[in-house]
Formats: sequence, structure tokens, C-alpha cells
Amino acid sequence: MNTKQSLMLAASVLISCLSGPALTQETQSQYVQLAELEIDPTQLESYKAAVLEQMDAAIRLEPGVLVLYAVAEKDNPANIRVFEIYRDADAYKSHLESAHFKKYKATTEKMVKSLKLVRTVPIMLGAKAK
Repeated sequence: MNTKQSLMLAASVLISCLSGPALTQETQSQYVQLAELEIDPTQLESYKAAVLEQMDAAIRLEPGVLVLYAVAEKDNPANIRVFEIYRDADAYKSHLESAHFKKYKATTEKMVKSLKLVRTVPIMLGAKAK
């Protein structure tokens, strides 16, 4: 199983826990995307610190941020994937305007070699309760 498949599986597990066995109207209105980043390998540790700070702030301070997962490819750690779920499109827009996200973008601007945002549509998202 590759990194992208693992991320999608993890996301589906989490959302099921949040929304029950079927996709609810609320889940269908959520804004869900996958960010695919390539980081300058010489700046990878600095990037990890910046993304950790930003994600921690987003989860703590923004009620519309539901899920943020960042993972690196095992065989190429400079390839990062971030799985994001927001309450809705307005919550995503608000996130982009937050002070911590703007700081992250400014800090990592020269670290990120490429960025691709992939908007997704949940098919089935599920999680096992502990």
C-alpha cells in the first residue's frame, strides 16, 4: 500500500468515527483535500517544525478545522502529504486567512519546491472506535 492509499484509508477510518456508518449531509458539505508537497531535502527538518506549529495552532484555534494529517513517504521523506478536512468551504477560507497559516506560508515559501492541492469527495470514511 502506498502513502496516498494509506492516507485515504486513515481518513476514511476517522470520518466514519465522526459521522457514523453512512455519509451524512454534514459530511457531504465538508471541504476535503489532499496537499501533495515536495520539500527541499536540505530544509526538511525546518519544514517539519513549521508544519507542526501551524497544524497545532489550526487544530487548537479553529473550530472549522476537523482533521489535519501530515505524513512523509517512507522512501522519500521530502515528499509530504497532508490530508485536510474542514467543516465546510468557509472554514477552509477562514483557515487560509488565519495568522498561523500566513506565518507558515511565509516561513516555508523557499522550502516548498512544489505544491499540488487535490480536492476530494468522500466516498466512504470510517474509523474504528477505541
